Amino acid sequence: MDNYLLETIICPVCNNKLEYDTNLKELICNRDFLAYPINNGIPILIDIKARKVFSN
Repeated sequence: MDNYLLETIICPVCNNKLEYDTNLKELICNRDFLAYPINNGIPILIDIKARKVFSN
Protein backbone atom coordinates (compact mmCIF):
# COMPACT_ATOMS: atom_id res chain seq x y z
CA MET A 1 0.00 0.00 0.00
CA ASP A 2 1.32 3.42 -0.98
CA ASN A 3 2.27 5.51 2.08
CA TYR A 4 0.98 8.75 0.56
CA LEU A 5 -2.39 7.12 -0.08
CA LEU A 6 -2.51 5.83 3.49
CA GLU A 7 -1.90 9.34 4.83
CA THR A 8 -4.75 10.85 2.81
CA ILE A 9 -7.41 8.15 2.72
CA ILE A 10 -10.27 8.26 5.24
CA CYS A 11 -13.29 6.17 6.13
CA PRO A 12 -16.28 7.16 3.99
CA VAL A 13 -18.65 6.54 6.91
CA CYS A 14 -17.03 8.53 9.74
CA ASN A 15 -14.06 10.35 8.11
CA ASN A 16 -11.65 8.61 10.48
CA LYS A 17 -8.13 7.69 9.35
CA LEU A 18 -7.83 4.13 8.03
CA GLU A 19 -5.08 1.69 8.94
CA TYR A 20 -3.62 -0.90 6.60
CA ASP A 21 -3.74 -4.52 7.78
CA THR A 22 -0.72 -6.15 6.14
CA ASN A 23 -1.88 -9.70 6.88
CA LEU A 24 -5.39 -9.42 5.44
CA LYS A 25 -4.56 -6.63 2.97
CA GLU A 26 -7.52 -4.52 4.04
CA LEU A 27 -8.06 -0.98 5.24
CA ILE A 28 -9.44 -0.91 8.78
CA CYS A 29 -11.54 1.77 10.46
CA ASN A 30 -11.07 1.36 14.20
CA ARG A 31 -13.94 3.72 15.00
CA ASP A 32 -16.66 1.93 13.00
CA PHE A 33 -15.01 -1.52 13.12
CA LEU A 34 -15.16 -1.85 9.33
CA ALA A 35 -12.65 -3.49 6.99
CA TYR A 36 -12.53 -2.26 3.39
CA PRO A 37 -11.16 -4.64 0.76
CA ILE A 38 -8.39 -3.81 -1.68
CA ASN A 39 -8.83 -5.31 -5.16
CA ASN A 40 -5.88 -5.20 -7.58
CA GLY A 41 -4.30 -2.42 -5.51
CA ILE A 42 -7.47 -0.30 -5.49
CA PRO A 43 -9.21 0.36 -2.15
CA ILE A 44 -12.95 -0.31 -2.38
CA LEU A 45 -14.36 2.37 -0.08
CA ILE A 46 -18.02 1.53 -0.38
CA ASP A 47 -19.73 0.91 2.94
CA ILE A 48 -21.81 -2.02 1.66
CA LYS A 49 -18.60 -3.74 0.47
CA ALA A 50 -16.98 -3.41 3.90
CA ARG A 51 -17.10 -6.22 6.39
CA LYS A 52 -17.64 -5.80 10.12
CA VAL A 53 -14.63 -6.52 12.33
CA PHE A 54 -14.69 -6.96 16.07
CA SER A 55 -12.48 -5.18 18.58
CA ASN A 56 -10.44 -7.08 21.14
